[in-house]
Amino acid sequence: MALVTRRVFAGKLPAAALIAAAAPASVSAANASRNFEAIHKAEWAWRAAEFPDDEDPDKPIPDHLPDVSAAAQARRLAYWRDVQSRLRAIDPADLDPDEKIDLAVYVAQIDTLVAAQVWRDWEKPLNSDSAFWSDLTVLSRRTFHTEADYRRYITHLRQYPRHFEDQIANVRAGLARGFTPPKVTLKGRDLSVASVAEAASPEATVYYGPLKTLPASFPPGLAASLRAEAAAAIGEAVIPAHRELLVFLRREYIPGARTALDALSLPGGRDYYQSKILEFTTLDWPPDRIHALGLSEMGQIRGRMAAVMAEVKFEGDLAAFLTHLRADPKFYVTTPQALLDRTAWIAKTFDGKAGDWFGRLPRRRFAIVPAPDDIAPFYTAGRGGPGVYIVNTYDLASRPLYALTALTLHESAPGHAFQMPLAAENTTLPAFRRETYVSAFGEGWALYCERLGEEMGMYETPYDRFGMLSYQAWRAARLVVDTGIHTQGWSRERALAYLADNTALSEHEIGTEVDRYIAWPGQALSYYLGQMTILAARRKAEVALGRKFDIRAFHDTVLQLGCVPMPVLTARIERFIAEGGPAPYRTNA
Repeated sequence: MALVTRRVFAGKLPAAALIAAAAPASVSAANASRNFEAIHKAEWAWRAAEFPDDEDPDKPIPDHLPDVSAAAQARRLAYWRDVQSRLRAIDPADLDPDEKIDLAVYVAQIDTLVAAQVWRDWEKPLNSDSAFWSDLTVLSRRTFHTEADYRRYITHLRQYPRHFEDQIANVRAGLARGFTPPKVTLKGRDLSVASVAEAASPEATVYYGPLKTLPASFPPGLAASLRAEAAAAIGEAVIPAHRELLVFLRREYIPGARTALDALSLPGGRDYYQSKILEFTTLDWPPDRIHALGLSEMGQIRGRMAAVMAEVKFEGDLAAFLTHLRADPKFYVTTPQALLDRTAWIAKTFDGKAGDWFGRLPRRRFAIVPAPDDIAPFYTAGRGGPGVYIVNTYDLASRPLYALTALTLHESAPGHAFQMPLAAENTTLPAFRRETYVSAFGEGWALYCERLGEEMGMYETPYDRFGMLSYQAWRAARLVVDTGIHTQGWSRERALAYLADNTALSEHEIGTEVDRYIAWPGQALSYYLGQMTILAARRKAEVALGRKFDIRAFHDTVLQLGCVPMPVLTARIERFIAEGGPAPYRTNA
């Protein structure tokens, strides 16, 4: 799963908007390109100001938090609706092929931003996996270089009381209309707030992290002053804001959260869930179709699992094999560092193979770091993005080595820590394509990379291959479980049992995953449907091009798109075929 930041939208590009119809009052062909460019550049600059980037090391340290008040949300809705209306005046026929792709992506992006405002998603800025308060800690992991960086950070910290007050007002409004995550998924989610609210001192919080090591060039007096000012900001603003939030969560929000699990019980019910399918998959498929596909794919994957069991001469059924995998100590390490060391070895093994499968490699490197202690109990097994691959070393009995290669290919290279930097480095694309994230594309690509690992020879043992197949089954199971919970009345217990019966995930992981699907409708559907689209495009290109097909050229073509809806990807590979399968990049020059 990718790290999601300020302007990285988890799939918010609905496929229905991909065909931009010509408006009655179309602009002339001569002006269409300039008009479109003016619209998206102005909107992107406005969006960047509204949501300062707290993760990109190439962007300034933000000195303020975004305004999330109800008034600001109404203002954003009005702004994006105006952009929508101006985009309708552009006829796609007046644009060149690359601009048509830009327009399709951008129209979809704006339509989704509008939809999120209309559905008032800002009244539910939390789920079992992440929350607005834990998302804010990403800035504390940035590297600061100048005095100005630290002063901007201190100003940023002073904004917490206002920001938390607005967020509490928003989620209270959501609570009043039954727009909350289910109560069962919120158990223990207050602990990350408590870790700050009940900290022994400002220096004991995650927010003091940037002040622990300052540049050696700073005079002692300046260093002491910055540390004192930061500690004061944390003690006077950050900690009190967390204390207020903690009281609200424990006394009001968590006790009052809805008990029903399904999305149909939310305001808007069926339409809301369908909007989430569109948002995260960029495909307007009905839930029943997705559910049936998941069951079908699971049957095929189980057949491959049986072949691996025969290969290792295991006597027993799948349930017995899964029990064996979860219990045998040879599949687990006993120290966090051992898990990190093995992860690093896998990542470097891919580095030795990268040039055989990709023509263009990203310039950006990534670090391998453990998940922060305050969120690790509820965090996924790993998460990657530009510059970082976070590995969860909590509860090592839940982190099997046989799944580690698939996880690493997904979260680091050539998955998230590979695809996202390549998008950002592609300066031929407009900013709204370089710096946004489409879940079906990003997660579909990362899941495809797990499967590609078999072709690359990354799985050293049959157990490693079984781990990959278990991860494939896990994502196919999501199609069944997500739709089952949200449209077919599945209980949490039934969802837990389905994952336990069909994957080698640990009991701990199964629990955190099911809670994520319950609390975050539709997001889990993006992985398998995205992978299937990429695989279908590749197979079509292989058949059409025959001996002219070059896997490096195919991968380069997919990755140079940035992050796009699935219909745009499919159309681009059609063009790739028509062009005869262009040669791959040979260097990064």
